[in-house]
Amino acid sequence: MLLDRVKPLDAILATAEKKSLKRTLGAFQLTLFGIGCIIGTGIFVLTSAGAQKAGPGLMLAFVIAGLVCIVAALCYAEIAAMIPVAGSAYTYSYATMGEFLAWTVGWALVLEYAIAASAVSVGWSGYFTGTILNEFMGIELPAFLRAGPLAFGGAEGGFINLPALIIALLVTWLLMIGTTESARVNAVLVAIKIAALTAFIGLTLTSAYFDPDKFNPFLPAGIFGGFGTGVGAVGAAATIFFAYVGFDAVSTAAEETKNPQRNVPIGLIGSLLICTVFYILVAAGAVGTIGGQPIMGPGGVPFPAGSEELARQCALPEHAQALVCSNEALAHVLRQIGFSGVGNMLGIAAFLALPSVILILLFGQTRIFFVMARDGLLPEKLSEVHPKWRTPYIVTALTGVVVAIAAAFLPVGQLADIANAGTLYAFLMVAIAVMLLRKSAPDRKRPFRVPGLIIIGPLTVLGTLFLFFNLPTAAMLVLPIWSVVGFLIYFGYSRSRSHLGRGIVEVPELDPDAPPIDAAPMPGAPVPGSPSTRE
Repeated sequence: MLLDRVKPLDAILATAEKKSLKRTLGAFQLTLFGIGCIIGTGIFVLTSAGAQKAGPGLMLAFVIAGLVCIVAALCYAEIAAMIPVAGSAYTYSYATMGEFLAWTVGWALVLEYAIAASAVSVGWSGYFTGTILNEFMGIELPAFLRAGPLAFGGAEGGFINLPALIIALLVTWLLMIGTTESARVNAVLVAIKIAALTAFIGLTLTSAYFDPDKFNPFLPAGIFGGFGTGVGAVGAAATIFFAYVGFDAVSTAAEETKNPQRNVPIGLIGSLLICTVFYILVAAGAVGTIGGQPIMGPGGVPFPAGSEELARQCALPEHAQALVCSNEALAHVLRQIGFSGVGNMLGIAAFLALPSVILILLFGQTRIFFVMARDGLLPEKLSEVHPKWRTPYIVTALTGVVVAIAAAFLPVGQLADIANAGTLYAFLMVAIAVMLLRKSAPDRKRPFRVPGLIIIGPLTVLGTLFLFFNLPTAAMLVLPIWSVVGFLIYFGYSRSRSHLGRGIVEVPELDPDAPPIDAAPMPGAPVPGSPSTRE
């Protein structure tokens, strides 16, 4: 039978029991940790794409996405504390729904990490070309080198986003040779991000340019633009959901948390609520100062974000300075209202902080490959470790090339939507896994239990499905197409070579203090000795 291969939970839990982790984290530390992991690419980069979909209703979109994240985070917390081993949603699915569905989750995570890394690369490119090259060096990079082709939603005269290509390949090279960052540098980057957003909020909300009339109409595309349209407040929520990804890092710290039943939900919900307030205030500051109305197409419907039509409109003089047309939205807003110096500093903050996010996403990609290869579902050759660098150089190089190509030719909005499709599927499967485990293993030790799972579980499933079906149709279609490719690989290669299918159920020990590849932690991520993030 297709769903007959369920990995014994005892075998998976044996891994966690080989090394216990000391419980030292309190609610305050967890909350700060979550804020550091969440604030990143989405708010720095996707504000313009969200405004094009919802206008000032972007503020409501942040609330909608945040609420879905809260219920998903609670499900993550229970199962991460119960099965604290590598592989995240892939491992959880393997223990509850069987190998085939676990494969689909792992395959979706591969898509998520790779495309998300491409999206961050494109976002970094906008700040590099706008702030570093243009503002500081006075260099105007030719149009054909700073954006993808117009037909792909790039820019007029665009051919390749060279900075995005270079940063993706550079980070890949750093991962391959095993360069690490110190925890102190990461802490500084987190502080820079938070300080930059705080300064932005303070300057915009108190600016003489701030005008409440710019919020009218508040919902130019409505709350719900229709399934598959990707517009309206819900459509924007499906895109800027990307701005919250990283909260699951808090759930992975459950094993090291004092009184997890109390402190884990405080850390999860607290960090998500604080970030939501941050995001709403940032959106209010941006819209209230320079406006955030979308550029409307035929029939009063916004042109699709990341489309050729929108790119043509943004090339016109009357729209060139619009929020929805900016590649470095927050720095652009500050320059428009007379704070060029602060805007440039914010651009530098993004320039410095975003590459480490690319690094951890590529790192997460290799971790998923490692666990799947360990289970016999992928060729072990892909995870071969370099004799000198001690890193899985083959899979890192292959992933990096794919990430770089996507970043070179596709706009950030489209990439974020595709990445969100894989993320939402993984979150949905985690919620189902939690509910199934409550039935199949009710007596298992659970350091944290979701309160009211009978409500929270279904809400997570419905919320993730609702956001998924509010992605643009093209982004929704990528996931099933990618899944079909995965099916072919699974039935053509993986199923016959699966360790579980061959009766091998032993789970080798995974030392959380010594991950299999030498890489840098994410800004705000735990220092060595803490669980890894975004596995």
